Amino acid sequence: MKKISIVIPVFNEADNLSLMYQKINGVFETIQEYTFEIIFVNDGSRDRTQEKLAQLSRNYSEVKYLEFSRNFGHQPAVKAGMDFANGNAVISMDGDLQHPPELIPDLIKKWEEGFDVVLTNRFYPKEISYFKKRTSHLFYKFLSTISDVDLRKGGGSDFRLLDAAVVQEFRNFTEDDLFLRGLTSWIGYKQTTINFTAGERNAGESSYNLKKMMKFAFTGITAFSVKPLYFAVYLGFIFSAIAILGYGIYVIHSFAANTEISGWASLIMTVVFFGGVQLIILGIIGIYLGKIFKQVKERPNYIIRSKNF
Repeated sequence: MKKISIVIPVFNEADNLSLMYQKINGVFETIQEYTFEIIFVNDGSRDRTQEKLAQLSRNYSEVKYLEFSRNFGHQPAVKAGMDFANGNAVISMDGDLQHPPELIPDLIKKWEEGFDVVLTNRFYPKEISYFKKRTSHLFYKFLSTISDVDLRKGGGSDFRLLDAAVVQEFRNFTEDDLFLRGLTSWIGYKQTTINFTAGERNAGESSYNLKKMMKFAFTGITAFSVKPLYFAVYLGFIFSAIAILGYGIYVIHSFAANTEISGWASLIMTVVFFGGVQLIILGIIGIYLGKIFKQVKERPNYIIRSKNF
């Protein structure tokens, strides 16, 4: 019998764990030709998540857990689950039930058809704001444009199935700033995508605030493209040309009209404008230098405090 490993990163999801197990177990009761394990990765939760996981693991042999020493983030949590999974295929999904477990048989079916990577393309229910839908779409379109990978299909969800051979490749990655959505598209293999509508969160609140989403966006952009550096260079040339042409004409006109002593307003605006452009360019360079600084330290992506296997 083939074994399916389900990797679920959790952060303050104590009220969702039992229901999550029940739904996944119910799914596999309908496809009894497969065995399964659930690897919950506790990403530094501050509620009773670890207590609930310990209880579930005592009651059900399929339940495994990894407890981080602190909060390392969603992407390292998914990576940790894949590092310890030993199934013929690994499915990663969120623990808030917005990734419907009922879709698992469809993922497995595509895998059995010969696909090594089965991505999911998430559609939002009507309750989700237009702003979130639109910004998510524009972000992945923009990221696909400036990088070498296409993230428009399946890029907006961590709900995916990976064959064991693909998971083994992921274990070899030593990147500090993980962006698994991009790496999944970059890694190749035979891929396909299926659509789903995101479910409603069962309990708790999402920990993905605007600050975390912005950080995630910058990680994705800088992890798969150096085009922002080229953009900074082009921007410098453009504004230098504007300055030479525009202010050159202004200086010549001033001398011709004998009004070369100008007011302070234009000077201040010029300094502020070009100072801002320089800071933007230095910021872009700084982000890449910061990534290099963290990478050369070769610190682990996560530290495990405890596990039950």
